[in-house]
Amino acid sequence: MEKRVALLGIIIENSESVEPLNQLLHEYKDYIVGRMGIPYRERAINIISIVIDAPADQINSLTGKIGMLSGVNAKAIYSKFAEENNG
Repeated sequence: MEKRVALLGIIIENSESVEPLNQLLHEYKDYIVGRMGIPYRERAINIISIVIDAPADQINSLTGKIGMLSGVNAKAIYSKFAEENNG
């Protein structure tokens, strides 16, 4: 299965969704390369960028689960290059 590098952009508008989001990210911790969070206090939102290196189906699954959280939007941007994973 091909592994891809992707950047997940996440905007949190509902602070009650922060804990469920962190639980999801913990489930995918083995794939996460890095994370940056920015609290935008003037707008009462949080913005998170996640770099992930995983099979595309795992990236899609995580992005979909995040997007189902109340008041949370998520989009993935994929690298054009894939790495074949033989194990």
